[in-house]
Amino acid sequence: MTHTSPAPIVPDPVSRFQQRWLAADPARAVQLEALSRLSLARLDVGAALDAEPDLPLNRRMRRLRNLLICAIIERDLSGRADLDEVVSAMSRFADFAVQTHLAALMDELTAIHGMPIGAESGRPQQMMVLAMGKHGGGELNVSSDIDLIFVYPEDGDTRIDASGQRSLSNHEFFVRLGRKLIAALSEVTEDGFTFRVDMALRPNGKSGPLVASLNMVEDYLIVQGREWERYAWVKARAVTGDPVDIAALDAIVRPFVYRRYLDFGVIDAIRTMHAQIRAEVNRQERLHPERSHNVKLGRGGIREIEFLAQVFQLIRGGRDPALRTRSTRATLRLLAERELLSSEVVDQLLEAYTFLRNLEHRLQYLDDAQTHTLPAAPQDRATVAHMMGLPDEAALLAELDARRVFVAQQFDAIFADKSAGAGASNAVDPGASLTDPDNRDAIADRLASLGFDAPGPSADRLIATWQAPRLQTLPEASRNRLVALVNAALPQIAAAVAEARLGSHTATLGRLLDFFEAIARRSAYLSLLTEYPHTLERVIRMINASGWAATFLTQHPILLDELLDDRGNAAASWSDDLPAFAASLARQLDAAEGDTERQLDILREAHHAQLFRLLALDLAGELSVERLADHLSALADLIVAETVQRAWRTIATRHRDTPRFAVIAYGKLGGKELGYVSDLDVIFLFDDDDDMAPSNYAKLAQRFITWMTTHTPAGILFDIDTALRPDGASGMLVSSINAFERYQRASAWIWEHQALTRARFCAGDADIGTRFEAIREQVLRQRRNPDTLRDEVVKMRQRMHEAHPQRSDSFDLKQDAGGMIDIEFIVQYLVLLHAADYPRLTANAGNIALLRLCGELGLVDPGLAAGAADAYRAMRKLQHQVRLQGQENARVAPELVAQHATTVAQLWHRCFNA
Repeated sequence: MTHTSPAPIVPDPVSRFQQRWLAADPARAVQLEALSRLSLARLDVGAALDAEPDLPLNRRMRRLRNLLICAIIERDLSGRADLDEVVSAMSRFADFAVQTHLAALMDELTAIHGMPIGAESGRPQQMMVLAMGKHGGGELNVSSDIDLIFVYPEDGDTRIDASGQRSLSNHEFFVRLGRKLIAALSEVTEDGFTFRVDMALRPNGKSGPLVASLNMVEDYLIVQGREWERYAWVKARAVTGDPVDIAALDAIVRPFVYRRYLDFGVIDAIRTMHAQIRAEVNRQERLHPERSHNVKLGRGGIREIEFLAQVFQLIRGGRDPALRTRSTRATLRLLAERELLSSEVVDQLLEAYTFLRNLEHRLQYLDDAQTHTLPAAPQDRATVAHMMGLPDEAALLAELDARRVFVAQQFDAIFADKSAGAGASNAVDPGASLTDPDNRDAIADRLASLGFDAPGPSADRLIATWQAPRLQTLPEASRNRLVALVNAALPQIAAAVAEARLGSHTATLGRLLDFFEAIARRSAYLSLLTEYPHTLERVIRMINASGWAATFLTQHPILLDELLDDRGNAAASWSDDLPAFAASLARQLDAAEGDTERQLDILREAHHAQLFRLLALDLAGELSVERLADHLSALADLIVAETVQRAWRTIATRHRDTPRFAVIAYGKLGGKELGYVSDLDVIFLFDDDDDMAPSNYAKLAQRFITWMTTHTPAGILFDIDTALRPDGASGMLVSSINAFERYQRASAWIWEHQALTRARFCAGDADIGTRFEAIREQVLRQRRNPDTLRDEVVKMRQRMHEAHPQRSDSFDLKQDAGGMIDIEFIVQYLVLLHAADYPRLTANAGNIALLRLCGELGLVDPGLAAGAADAYRAMRKLQHQVRLQGQENARVAPELVAQHATTVAQLWHRCFNA
């Protein structure tokens, strides 16, 4: 589908409105020619208004409006103006007309009644005129009315002077002002009108007061605001008013329009509103067949494109402020950037929108009428086709139908009702049967027919869940939606277990029902699963594969968004996407500057989302354990760095803009072997001679720990362990880099040097990181007494054995002899013993690579080294699998690792002569 640009037309005007306007005064042709040479998007409207200074303001404004419309027609139809210029010029003129008339009328009324003053603030009051609809979005039609709402800050009354005029309440004053403004804009005079004004979008519509105070708006939106009004208020833009008052209004409206969670319930609300609009259009077309082809409200029309854009705003705008734009075109482009719609679809929607809006304007050019349907007269249809650069009516209808078909397809992809057939086959009817335990056998029979391996226990679980008070007290709509989801899920559970050859039907059903119970009172999540059935299928496959994944998703259901589609789900792209993620996270945190609570949640939500993406890749078999650990460690580094930066800004006594402070990672993060639930072993270093440095960096370290570990509604980030800092729990939380160096050279225990083999700079000041790496290198390369080193390492390992006695017949992959800690100790021992002669050993390359290097260097038997490396890889994989099933202790049947444990034990004996 290609966009057809309007072709230049013959000089004779085809607009009857333009013909009448020129015929009334031939001198206007000169004005029109002069104005038509200019880009109207940058027109100095004030200067144009002053061209006839002797006329009253109302006449000048109307005459300017007619001139502007004719200039737009001239430029548009000659190909000199595009859609952006047309709608921008109209929107700017509407703003100007409202502002100019309001200022004049305000002066007039205050001269009579005095200035309205706020009773509480004592401040002079200004009326906020809110532009709604296309005017609010900066995309106004040439012959459109303007939708306005009038708001004033607070109640009070006017202050009068010695003239003795009666004082008015602020409400009465602004009602009079609003009425006068409407009349100034819309009254039809000998010069026509400036804009028709529609006030139906105000609180309580036409039955509500003409103006409302901020308190009235807030009370209305909280108590009575409806879903369709959220859609309308997306476009609200203050054209007049004090910036402080506008900000206060925005703070009221924003939480009403944009929910802090992903609000998929809005899909059904817009679907209902669209159905009502379509029903009215169909009724009108039946009554007036000649008025068919409504390009705004008809199938595949402008309104459906607007709905497509705004549904994503209402779903996600609470969490992504960039989506709060008022322009339909700007929103569509953002949807492509956010990969919420494909670039190809967005390009075609933009082309369709441009075509339909251009066509809408040409329908209105004929007679300056607010129409959206093709004219009945064949000659007029031919004229419109000509204005669109098409040869005839048939070509116009063909182009129009092609555009509308595409838009309708995209609209249906999102708004078609997916719940109608959910679970229609092999369905269990919980609404009728699960509330009655007498139907247990019938339910079990149905589950057996689906292939459930334990239909009886599964039936018991279904009945128990449905009879739980939490579900029984749900609103009827939520109960019905949950019924449909359960019906849809049962055959999918059977399929997931059969395909994966993993798990059991009863266990997977139990995990899913736990999940449903957790989200049952959040209708938005039920809506998401209903509107996107493939997401339910992905949830089932994930929780069947991993008990830990089921628990994680149940704790953080907001992560359902990550299962909506496959954007970014290729393993190869995750690392490439990390810089974009970092930039997005920084933008979100910047937008919440000063709101620490929100920043804590942003960090958690962002981290959990990335964690969940990796989990999905992991369960799909696209990541090795090593690659997963690399990604998890890189993600943790990023979160640590951002947290340090943000926490520093909250310290009121900070003595510099950028802290000379670094976080050093030890343990699993230091070795880049992080798991899903690993804590972070870190220490804090600084290099700063300022007198305030020690106290401020101690505050920063404490605040960093708080930011990481505090439980918020979004959970936590990481548990933090700082026991490896100099002098351990009795030492300072933060050390200077010089003190750290002295400690490592003169006071550190052997086990602390063991820990240093897996330490690295994680985040903060890069210069401190470089200095730390140099200190680490020097300390690890110290020559050591072999006997003393061997004895200290063996003693430390023995103490760990005693601290974790084995009381099970299973094999503890981490703690038992021949397990992962033995391998780690062997590597640390070999590094400390030989690094003085072989500097390559100080590289923080991971246990597997270092074992193989020791074998290549002849420090240990190469075969045993390779075998221990294979054992470490195998045990890490087993540990990961066990943890994914939700088991806290990584224990397996001994026969699974017997050969590996024997190899590790042999290498241990070779190294330590034990």
